[in-house]
Amino acid sequence: MLLKAKYILWIVAFCCLCFPFVQAQNEIRMPYSSYGIGSVNHYSNGILDGMGSVSYAMQNPYYINFRNPASYAAFDSLSFIADAAASIFYSKLSQKENKQKNSYARPFYLAIGVPVTRHWRTSVGIKSFSTIGYNIATSKNIPNVGDVNYTYSGNGGLNQLYWGNAFKICKGLSIGLNASYLFGSIFAASNTEFNSNTILNSYINDAYLVDGIYLEGGLQYFFNIGEKHKIGLGAVYSNTAYIWAKEKLLINSYSGSYISTSIYDTVLYKDDLRGTLNIPQSVGAGLSYTFKDKLTVAADVTWQNWANFKFMKPCDSLQNTIMASLGAQFIPDPTSNKFFKKMAFRVGGRYSSGELLIRNKPISEFGVCFGVGVPLTSFNTHSSLNILFEYGRTGTLVNDLIRQDYFRFSFCFTLQERWYQRVKLD
Repeated sequence: MLLKAKYILWIVAFCCLCFPFVQAQNEIRMPYSSYGIGSVNHYSNGILDGMGSVSYAMQNPYYINFRNPASYAAFDSLSFIADAAASIFYSKLSQKENKQKNSYARPFYLAIGVPVTRHWRTSVGIKSFSTIGYNIATSKNIPNVGDVNYTYSGNGGLNQLYWGNAFKICKGLSIGLNASYLFGSIFAASNTEFNSNTILNSYINDAYLVDGIYLEGGLQYFFNIGEKHKIGLGAVYSNTAYIWAKEKLLINSYSGSYISTSIYDTVLYKDDLRGTLNIPQSVGAGLSYTFKDKLTVAADVTWQNWANFKFMKPCDSLQNTIMASLGAQFIPDPTSNKFFKKMAFRVGGRYSSGELLIRNKPISEFGVCFGVGVPLTSFNTHSSLNILFEYGRTGTLVNDLIRQDYFRFSFCFTLQERWYQRVKLD
């Protein structure tokens, strides 16, 4: 067992080091990620994502629900759990008659969960908190100046390394806390080029390094109605986080094309601008119903105070947002030894009013998803491969804005191993 633990810890450490690098190397095309800290990840784990990302009132001994740290209390007292997921996106950007298709892959999370004492469970992992990836080109004709070409690009994002703990208070009641270290980088660049030899062009490179502590607390309560029915209640709260940020700003002027020129004149260079990034508070609540461990239906609602978002650079037009999720799961016979009867079938949907407000139009988002859980009996009866298909839409074509339609294919591997049993010899 000690040898197995050593190998898994080395794998976790290696993946934690590679996670930010892999995420940064993808050619992501998400135009609305140019605002704020990028596109914020509101997904849950690979199992619950198939149910519309419901999570607040969900717990299970054999998967890790990091969206509500109180759920860790359900971990089996004799088991080790490892959970990892990644996704592939196919998207289409539309604006009037212009369309662009692209695809990219993203790692989503890596997490482990273990029991500590009879009433204490813990989990540690790393996951994507936000993602930035865009490249936008536009032009404008200015009187007495002529055509001006503008190019905007950016990449990076924030990662969340968390350590969560949950405690059983009494029968059915548990509380939990995720203490997270947020870290990452945000890179933004812009070019302004004039079709004139008498006006110098400009290039602005703005880079931010971000790190700090982020806290999330959770509460769950489950009770039975008779022998077949189970009701779950859950709530999560995260306070306003004040994250340290350091900015490096470079402004150059040049003539000709930025790609071909090698002569620049530095207008401004600063590499030690310090400030804070304020991630606003959020509160969420959820309800779940389970019938004989076969059918589960759950719903979540989340509110976040994005209107109070602050960053070192001028604040974007952000608004408070409300998110809602609804999902269901059906397992024909959870206690069966037959492969197909143990498969899980999931369906769900989610909607967000969106934190962005552009040209007086909220950038809302919705998604519908279908998932299936395949038992991996070669490991044990509780390990599984979970596959998700999702269609979603962000943005609108109104007011000459951009709409993004996407398909997401995701796979999640959940491994459960019994580690804490002594082998009895006959």
